[in-house]
Amino acid sequence: MYGLIKKILFGFPPERIHYGVMRGLKVVNALPFGKNLLDACCRPKNDGLERKLWGLTFANPVGLAAGFDKDARFIDELAHLGFGFVEIGTVTPLPQPGNDLPRLFRLPEDEALINRMGFNNEGVRAAAKRLQKRKTNLIIGGNIGKNKLTPNEEAVSDYEKCFHALFEVVDYFVVNVSSPNTPNLRALQEKEPLKQLLHHLQTLNNQKSKPKPILLKIAPDLTNEQLDDIIEIVQETELAGLVATNTTISREGLNTPAEELEKIGAGGLSGRPVRERSTEVIRYIHEKSGGKIPIIAVGGIFTAADAQEKLDAGASLVQVYTGFIYEGPTIVKKICQGLSV
Repeated sequence: MYGLIKKILFGFPPERIHYGVMRGLKVVNALPFGKNLLDACCRPKNDGLERKLWGLTFANPVGLAAGFDKDARFIDELAHLGFGFVEIGTVTPLPQPGNDLPRLFRLPEDEALINRMGFNNEGVRAAAKRLQKRKTNLIIGGNIGKNKLTPNEEAVSDYEKCFHALFEVVDYFVVNVSSPNTPNLRALQEKEPLKQLLHHLQTLNNQKSKPKPILLKIAPDLTNEQLDDIIEIVQETELAGLVATNTTISREGLNTPAEELEKIGAGGLSGRPVRERSTEVIRYIHEKSGGKIPIIAVGGIFTAADAQEKLDAGASLVQVYTGFIYEGPTIVKKICQGLSV
């Protein structure tokens, strides 16, 4: 059924149909018995999938990655699709429009996406207000970043503003310094600026009566030497864990013709082509750290086998994004069914 629907949906520009579909989901959720219908079709019924991490209890290990519901508009609806947790954002202190359209592209031959959204969002305060009004108790992660016009030397201030604004309405934080779509952002992954940023956030966190888990989202394009630095920084700053990995700037091994890729231009690649590298990064960090760093895995997860691969590599939880778009609204149910076998 979804195969046919997908053909129709893929006939529309990706960003426009994304919001169209999500508005449709909102309508279904508001109908009498709409929630029951979504629960029956999409919620996993498997026992034994709970995960306990950072003092939180996840109903199942499959979450929705940041970028899908940037502004926390659809949390209650997404809860009825069976997700164990949802990560909102990336949000920034001030609203910003992001990069020029078009900025989201499908690569059907590779079951992939290229995006250069550029942290388009309505600002952290708008997201916080929506989260205050949500009806579900779904676990929420807050993915935070800096505004495009904020120089890197002042980036700490942007992350601090987002941290304070979201603290009461999210269950964990993710510091995003790895998006390829904000100029110079990835420079913050370098050892010294990253250490400074994370030390500052942890200082603020530890001043709270009940600190929240803070994680770092990293790129798949880091070398092993850079990953060694990340491990050292995570241990030194006592971060709760890592999200591995973000999108890649690589275009190696794609089936999509080179001329089409050239026409699309810059952006982060997600989906099946990232699966292998994402797993390599997870396994490397897990082994090098002696399994002491909890990892949320994201990158090329479409099936239960993909999720199991990440868990076997050392991840504690997994997230989907591109797989959700290609596999449809029953993806969580199918992955959980496969994991429970």
